[in-house]
Order: sequence, then C-alpha cells, then structure tokens
Amino acid sequence: MSLARSFTGSLPHACRLPNPLIFWAFLCSTPFAAGFASPSVNLTTPGIVREFSAPITDVRQAVIAVQKDHIVHGTHVFDKEPILTGAEAVESTPLFDAWNGPGEVYYKIREKAIAPRHFLDTGDMGTIAVRYVIIPVSDFRTRVKIDAVYVESAHRVLHASDGTVEKTEMDEIKSALDSLQEAAAQAADARRRQISADLVRQSYARQRQEESDRLANAQSSESEMQQQITSLRHELERRVKAPGADLKAAPFQSAANLRALPAYTEVVVLIVTPYWMGIETPDGQRGWLPVQQLESLP
Repeated sequence: MSLARSFTGSLPHACRLPNPLIFWAFLCSTPFAAGFASPSVNLTTPGIVREFSAPITDVRQAVIAVQKDHIVHGTHVFDKEPILTGAEAVESTPLFDAWNGPGEVYYKIREKAIAPRHFLDTGDMGTIAVRYVIIPVSDFRTRVKIDAVYVESAHRVLHASDGTVEKTEMDEIKSALDSLQEAAAQAADARRRQISADLVRQSYARQRQEESDRLANAQSSESEMQQQITSLRHELERRVKAPGADLKAAPFQSAANLRALPAYTEVVVLIVTPYWMGIETPDGQRGWLPVQQLESLP
C-alpha cells in the first residue's frame, strides 16, 4: 500500500481527494511533507490489553525479560525462519507518539526487517517497534498494554500489526510471569521446608536437653538417695564389737543364748532401749545384744 493509499484510506469519504495529483499537491502543503517522521500508532492499531493477578514488581520483571530477549515474537521475515531475532531494547523510539498516560513504558525495536509477516500490506525494508505499557491497577493486579508497528525506512509508510505480534508478545510475558511466580512459590516452599526442618531440629535439641536435664536430676536424686540410705544405714545398722557376742533371746543377761555372733557382724537395729538393742542378723534371725557390744559402721 502506498503512502497516498494509506493516507487517503484513513480520511472520511467526504474529504477524499479526487486523484493522486491533487493529493500530492495537498500533501506537500501539510506537515507530512517533512517526511512522515512520527506516525501516530494510536490511530492505526488498537494494540492488546491484559490484566495479570500479580504485583507490578513481578509484571515489570516479566516484561523486561521479554523486552530484552532479542526476539520480536509473532512475526518473521523469511518463510524458513520461524522467529525474528536481532531485536534490541531501547528507552524510546520516534515510531510511537510520546506516552502521556499512566504507568511505565518500555520499547523494543528490530531494524532492517524485510516485509515482516503479520503487519498489514508490508513491503520494503524497515523497523519493527513494540511498546509495552505497565499500569498498576491495585496492589496485586497489573495491566499491560502492547502495541506493535512496522515503518518502512525509505517511504516512512506505517503498517499496523494484525494483532499476532501483540498477542504472542503478551503470551511470552505471561509465560515469563508464570515462571517467576512458580520460582517464587518454589522458593517459598523451600523456605517453609527449611523453617519446618529448623523447628524439628530445635524440638529435637530441646527434647535432648530436657532428657539430659531429667537424667541429671535423676542422677542427682539418686546420689541424694544414696546419701540418705547411707545416713539411715549408719543410724539403723551396727556391727558386733570384737571379740564377738552372744545373741540373747531377751534383753537381760540371764536370757538364753540363741547363737554366737562373730566380731564385726553387721546387724540391723529394730528396737532401742537404754541398755539393750533388738537386732536382726543378716540371715534374718532376731534377738537382743547389749548396747556396749555394738558399734556404728565405719
């Protein structure tokens, strides 16, 4: 499509000029005579808009990843080439009017593209430009608008995309965002597992400490009990003094002798009187011994 056809095709019917000669005379008297250096994309392509359930920080990261991937998605220049590489991320381009709306704007261009596919009536060599606009809607919703145009280098004829480039670029952004969110979810899951493992280790260490404390307390209690047993043993046990003594059936000297106890025989005191002690021998026999014939254990 020539510049004359492109321009006259966009005029209302009542304003269309009768023939190309009159059109070129009209064109030369307008600002377009300067070379059609700044075509307005907003008048030639609706672009594509999509909202994502993600904060602007995540969407920005996905958009920048696609902006800098060196590919113009959704188009190619030769039938044997499935993708169009060689694109560059740029801060601005005259192929789009300045963006005065809300949000952040990013650009990608591919120069020296020959009649790229999915741009209307393309011909000759020119530049493809893609614009991404990121607009925050809420804390967790973000809108992305994408526009794509192709402008011939020689004639400055602007060709709108048929929507394929914008749709494919948006799909790439969604894919990048999904990857980011999946990576974030995996990282969060890894953090949860790490926290869970730390809690398990802390719980195990706490249990070990509690068991150690209980064991220490038990050992301390056992030691105290042994001391109490030893103290009681000293209080309740005696041994026969040398050279030995006769075990009496009753607490008086004339009582019958039950048996002779060798020196240092240990006995348990059962009854204490001022002069006699009722005792029990190691083999369980009970009887009486004079107090002066018994001594405390060493």
